[in-house]
Amino acid sequence: MALRLPSIVDTDLNSLYAPDESPVVFQNADELPLDTLVNHILPVPEDIGGRAVKVPGTAKPGYSEFYRNGAFPNGVKLYLLPELNTYHAIFEATVKGHPNRPCLAHHEYDYENEEHKERYVYLTYQKVSERKQNFASGLLFLLENNPYKNLDLESHQKIINHAKDYKLYDKDNLSFIVTFYSGNRPEWIISDLACSSNSLASTALYDTLGPASSKYILHTTESPVVICSKNKIESLIKMKASNPKDLESLITLVSMDPLKPRDKKLDAALVKLADKNNIKLYDFNQVVKIGEIFPRAETIPTPETTFTLTFTSGTTGANPKGVVLLQKAAAGAILGYSILLPHHKDTKDFAFLPLAHIFERHMSSSMFLCGGCLGFPRLGGTPQTLFEDLKLYKPTFFACVPRIFSKIETIIKASTIDSSSKINRALYTQAIETKRSKQETGGKGEHFIYDQTLIRNLRSKFGFDNMETCYIGGAPSAAESIGFLKASLGIGISQGYGLSESFAGIFMSLPFHTPSMGTCGSVTPMIEARLRELPEMGYHLSDKGGPRGELQLRGSQMFSHYYKNPEETKKSIDEDGWFSTGDVAQITNEGWFRIIDRVKNFFKLAQGEYVTPEKVENLYLSANSILTQMFAHGDSTQSFLVGIIGVDPVGIGKFLVEKCNIPQGDLDTEKKILEACNRREIRTRILLQLNTNIGSVLNGYEKLANIYVEFEPLRLEREVITPTTKLRRPIAAKFFKSQIEAMYKEGSILKDLKL
Repeated sequence: MALRLPSIVDTDLNSLYAPDESPVVFQNADELPLDTLVNHILPVPEDIGGRAVKVPGTAKPGYSEFYRNGAFPNGVKLYLLPELNTYHAIFEATVKGHPNRPCLAHHEYDYENEEHKERYVYLTYQKVSERKQNFASGLLFLLENNPYKNLDLESHQKIINHAKDYKLYDKDNLSFIVTFYSGNRPEWIISDLACSSNSLASTALYDTLGPASSKYILHTTESPVVICSKNKIESLIKMKASNPKDLESLITLVSMDPLKPRDKKLDAALVKLADKNNIKLYDFNQVVKIGEIFPRAETIPTPETTFTLTFTSGTTGANPKGVVLLQKAAAGAILGYSILLPHHKDTKDFAFLPLAHIFERHMSSSMFLCGGCLGFPRLGGTPQTLFEDLKLYKPTFFACVPRIFSKIETIIKASTIDSSSKINRALYTQAIETKRSKQETGGKGEHFIYDQTLIRNLRSKFGFDNMETCYIGGAPSAAESIGFLKASLGIGISQGYGLSESFAGIFMSLPFHTPSMGTCGSVTPMIEARLRELPEMGYHLSDKGGPRGELQLRGSQMFSHYYKNPEETKKSIDEDGWFSTGDVAQITNEGWFRIIDRVKNFFKLAQGEYVTPEKVENLYLSANSILTQMFAHGDSTQSFLVGIIGVDPVGIGKFLVEKCNIPQGDLDTEKKILEACNRREIRTRILLQLNTNIGSVLNGYEKLANIYVEFEPLRLEREVITPTTKLRRPIAAKFFKSQIEAMYKEGSILKDLKL
């Protein structure tokens, strides 16, 4: 008989939680309302759910024990309740329980005058449910009656046979595939819900994929319809015109924006251009109206129905891989959020990260279990307009990548602890340190005077007036930065980890738990994890501070396979169902996960030493607040590392004045600052400071010996990072080839040092 570990079931005398062997979290014998279970019972207490525990007897040579969530260590969970086993079921349960609560909010746009109104408009759960039903009915009607259907094509046959065959759909037998292509907006979510409620698999395009990858996805999926913003229509039509055979399946476009009377000639020309290329063009409201006239019953999915294909942009530059995620994976992801992170029915999320990527899709969909509201940026919103939208919407929850939080940290520091005003410096230093000290003992660290004055002023600068919790993902953040933001803004911050293959977040640190700050926290109850030892990289299961090795995952939240790519699937998932992430993790003795490296990202220097660049980059970034980005490079023909670094404009300006004696007047433009930074003597001073802050944490051969400086060298438009900010090393090395060659030609700027 297997050893039973203590679980949350043991703490619940009324047997609210289901037995350990059950695949569900609650048995709910007393038939409590869903709102009570989700918003009052959950999240689980942090002292039991906030750490992972290892399962004795599960280790084997070269592999660690299995690690599971401390609240549910005796088995992996599937669902909250048996009936909440799909994204569709979760959304409709909340529609039933909270029909009149706000569901979606958008920054109102006046199409007639082409301007944003300075207010947010809300749609209720009931209204969103009605629109998604009508949209699905209209879309299916228009596809069935499309004159450009070709029944020799499999995807077009599936249009005709959908109502007959949908119950047979699973991971291998998909419906025809609906494609989304736009920025974040209500129509994106409504379309997504419409597909989900009708067993229609979906996928998404995004600008940074580039036309070649977009064409690859449309061709590979044989998608017959793209639902997109109006500004994408012409390029999609021209893409089909240039590839009529490869994109023969594409026969319908739906504009999320109205085809306006004001632009009658332009829109008529678009419709004509579409027809010329065997495409019917409609706008979103037309499709909804058609659905009202020709309603049909929803073709409801099962847990095994494919929910979505998310195409990863990849770090090598090869064709993107299609990650196949089932309805049960979506249900598991939503549940994981609710079990670990604080939430309530008044939670207001702001969906800023692209919905085309799984991170935002996970965070957004999680709102629908608790009855929260999801708000969107203005149409065409950018990082520059982000804070204006936040000030209007005033969310309570916000998920984003470290880059945005680094910007917030820089702005706060410049006006507080680094302020030119001695009074400001003194006041805010005292306030922030007091908050930090209080938060270290647990909780929000409330301080009546500071919270109502200085901290409130900082919160209002960013639209964080009502902010309770932020979630950071996509890349690691330094514990010092997280601690500073928590204290200065009086908020909780959770750092997480996930992949497209895991429907995003599977590790989540607790937002007000100081001891685990800087880690990715515990694993969710829908996943179990283990480590594969990597002795060739110096990572061992016996390492001090906790085992280290390649992270492997298994559970209901994981993807089933890569779409039409059995070779990659076989390489990634073993015969026991373990997915190898390619990420190197450490599991601390307290049961928290840290991502510390990549498995394949190491190279040998000329003297034979091995270097793992991600470890080098992460340490430099965490030890040097002046750095915002870094790409470390080395190869077997060279004996030292070079780096492409991104610097904070405010921080580097201060450094140049104070440490390099450059007059402020000589630094009045960004061009002048960068020219100064890249002079050899200044680069040397910068590098000396960076290496001094690293200290003895790295070996000498692991430290940079030359650098090239920009403000933001790693940008999406350069294609050197993925949309989720992962570094594409081969492409980065090619892009910065001239700078790298120049640095190696120059040699180490720290050798024979003369200042």
